[in-house]
Amino acid sequence: MSASEGTGPLDVVEICAGAGGQSLGLHRAGFRHLLAVELDANAAETLRVNAARTGEDWDIRIGDAADPDIWEPDEYKGVDLLAGGVPCPPFSIAGKQIGAGDERDLFAWAVSVCTRIQPKALLLENVRGLSTGRFAAYRQEVWNRLQDAGYIPFWQLIHAADFGVPQLRPRFVLVALQAEFAPYFAWPQPKAGRPPTVGETLVDLMAANGWEGAAAWAEGANDIAPTIVGGSKKHGGADLGPTRAKKAWAKLGVDALGVNDAAPPAGWRAPDGVPGPKLTTEMVARIQGWSGDDWVFHGKKTTRYRQIGNAFPPPVAQALGESIARALRKEGEPQALVESTEIVLDPVYKILRSVTKPLSVEQIIAQLAKSGVQLSVPEVERHLSHISRDFALDTVERASGRLGYELREFKAFVGQEDHERHDLFTQLRMKIS
Repeated sequence: MSASEGTGPLDVVEICAGAGGQSLGLHRAGFRHLLAVELDANAAETLRVNAARTGEDWDIRIGDAADPDIWEPDEYKGVDLLAGGVPCPPFSIAGKQIGAGDERDLFAWAVSVCTRIQPKALLLENVRGLSTGRFAAYRQEVWNRLQDAGYIPFWQLIHAADFGVPQLRPRFVLVALQAEFAPYFAWPQPKAGRPPTVGETLVDLMAANGWEGAAAWAEGANDIAPTIVGGSKKHGGADLGPTRAKKAWAKLGVDALGVNDAAPPAGWRAPDGVPGPKLTTEMVARIQGWSGDDWVFHGKKTTRYRQIGNAFPPPVAQALGESIARALRKEGEPQALVESTEIVLDPVYKILRSVTKPLSVEQIIAQLAKSGVQLSVPEVERHLSHISRDFALDTVERASGRLGYELREFKAFVGQEDHERHDLFTQLRMKIS
């Protein structure tokens, strides 16, 4: 009997595992790691140290998850779960939302691996940017590929604060399950009550070195934190985010211009113009959902901060893992599903993908109208602009003088040996995190 048919542990292969926020959550949800792959050596060492603390023997590989010399996906065919926190910059505003043209983009590749090794379930998480109209065609392509491979996909914007994490941290999550398990899947329900405030979360750590002002500070830090920004090797050191985030931190009595080595000592007072103490990496980890004694981080301060800031909060990963585990064990009553073929994420992409000749904007509008979708010329042109960033989009001048548009190949890296990602990744390897 496989684990998915009983009550034993379920197996997971995790790519782009980072420092293990998702790893810890899945472990707590009852998954056993067969493999974890991570590019950053310090984060991989964090994984290695903490895997030993779980009492399990994780196979941890260091390197590019898409490098066949690092791991061979076909060796893990039929695994219960393929999971990953693939790089976010391709879809983030800070990363300029380059999408399929970004050498760090592994989202489509991960979906390709899923269709190849056929795990029972897939879990991928990313930034809110992936949920926007800019990437509607990208999501449609991913959806179609999963559907063609026999999966039922589910997209959801998840807020970490709904699961007790004291932080504004929306994450866009893709879960896909094989058809026999999909009817048993339901998104996890938010926890009852409000999430703890920053002050409630950190008061003990702020007082750890005898600072008498910790209790008063905690009363003023009476809201959840803005999004922790881990950054990348391309940009700076340990820092709590851009100007807008720093202003939000200041309202909570936190100096966001860097991270401290220790909590404030006895007698500490904030200098003039400084809103309060700086956080330590231990405090940042607490705000990301670690309890403080459940995980240790390897490396110097900036490296530790980056690992923590880029992580998927463990409580959110645990809640998602438990929902997936219940589906794989077919617990509860199966639910009726909407036919995947009826899901349209980008109607312009859908029209272009369904024809074999160039269509003008006016023809696209006419085709859309037949299916009840009303879009104006500027709206269609905006869709075409977004599509052209992730797909080859040929333009042909028609006899009428109007341009016709024909959809060609998906630009994303999905494992092609001749894809430009290989050269770009090699050139920028030391700057990618």
